[in-house]
Amino acid sequence: MAIETGENLFTEAVFEDIFKTHFKELHAYAFSLLRDWDSAEEIVQGMFLKLWEKQSEVSITLSVKSYLYKAVYNDSLNLLRGQKVHLRYQTLTAYTMKSETPDTASRLKLNEMQLKLYQSLNKLPEKCRAIFHLSRFEELKYKEIASQLNISIKTVETQMVKALKILRREMSEYLPLIAFILFKLFKS
Repeated sequence: MAIETGENLFTEAVFEDIFKTHFKELHAYAFSLLRDWDSAEEIVQGMFLKLWEKQSEVSITLSVKSYLYKAVYNDSLNLLRGQKVHLRYQTLTAYTMKSETPDTASRLKLNEMQLKLYQSLNKLPEKCRAIFHLSRFEELKYKEIASQLNISIKTVETQMVKALKILRREMSEYLPLIAFILFKLFKS
């Protein structure tokens, strides 16, 4: 059953039927990918929520079941990518805190730099920040970002240039420290 983009793909009753029919098997599938019961449940629930909220933007060309499985697969991979980036960030922070900042002054400087980075990211325009986050923290390619946000690849490139320019300006006083940390990290 193929469904084209339209005003409303599903009535509440049809959507509820799809949810009840496919939830358990999609949850099992997500669990096989994530190996975490709660995360699998959140992925499937989140996918159904997005489908309901954005049904006027969705085009299902094959079957509903194929679409649901592909959506769960993509959302699961995005979660795993995010966890990988988060783990890498924690490892980098722990490494720099432990081996590169033995004294209190250095730790304070690192904390100050992290706060400044957080504040600088929040200064980015919303669309720019979202694109930067997807690229740098979720490690999506420009093409994937464009597809996910329904924008052109050129728009993604332009927004990334803008984000990096702003961050370079905002973080200029910390560039030597960032370079030192990266040098030490890649040296070992």
